[in-house]
Amino acid sequence: MGIIGWIVLGFLAGLIAKALMPGEERGGFILTTLLGIAGALLGGFVAWALGLGDPIDEFFDISTWIASIVGAVLILFAFRALRSR
Repeated sequence: MGIIGWIVLGFLAGLIAKALMPGEERGGFILTTLLGIAGALLGGFVAWALGLGDPIDEFFDISTWIASIVGAVLILFAFRALRSR
């Protein structure tokens, strides 16, 4: 997957994560994209470490999207926890 694919995947995963998590988030387009990309990387690494294969390989693969969204939710949760302090 190329850099444009990672940016699009990260932005969409970040938007979905923000929609799934209750609460107000003031982050804009850039923050959403960065959180989503970090979540995609985190989700892919965790899935790989657990032996679930390589989920971050194809843009239209369902495992790519699941790993990205779960990772983005975890990153967003951690970001909100650190920001509230």
